[in-house]
Amino acid sequence: MPNLLLLEDDVQLGATLTRVLTQSGFFVHWRRLARDVSQAVAQCSPTLVILDLQLPDGSGLDVLRNLRAEGHAMPVLMLTIRDSVGDRVQALDEGADDYVLKPFATAELISRIHALIRRSAGQAAPVWTIGALSIHPQQQWAKLNDRLLELSPREFQLLHALARNAGRVLSRPQLEAAVSHNPERIGSNVLDVHVFNLRRKIGESFIRTVRGVGYMLQSDA
Repeated sequence: MPNLLLLEDDVQLGATLTRVLTQSGFFVHWRRLARDVSQAVAQCSPTLVILDLQLPDGSGLDVLRNLRAEGHAMPVLMLTIRDSVGDRVQALDEGADDYVLKPFATAELISRIHALIRRSAGQAAPVWTIGALSIHPQQQWAKLNDRLLELSPREFQLLHALARNAGRVLSRPQLEAAVSHNPERIGSNVLDVHVFNLRRKIGESFIRTVRGVGYMLQSDA
């Protein structure tokens, strides 16, 4: 389950989106104020940020600028009632990856989220291919050499997080956030157990340990 950071001050819309996106297989971290973003990003390592353009304590554009200035490269999807071309162009020029006008259909929003996550992982099709591995994030299955793998939900979440960042090292906190809505509650050896079990099912060569840092899925395994 990818982590989504939702920044939306409207209580009704925020609650609805949190419910719908959770039902669609995402961990949703909902915040209502711009000042809460830095702490939320540090806590949940979001795969994608959904950002309202107008916030009670600041502009969504300022939040976007700060994220990019701090080096955060996750996709950012802007939500807004502003429909002028100038507003859309400014948001995209500041580093937004997509722009959705309110009101919107939740089905379209979910499709756009999946498309942005695929694009950020360097995958164009719904089924991701990494060496002999095939992964379908939306249907939550994985195959090795066309053989369906029997993975627990957390093993799939771990594989999905590694696949989104194939060839890049993910730290232990990042991986813990990927497999739990509350990573601080994970025991010290739980992640190691999941990595051990996943290696046993897909092969030792796919997951590389980078000592003192974390783990990496090798795209050329």
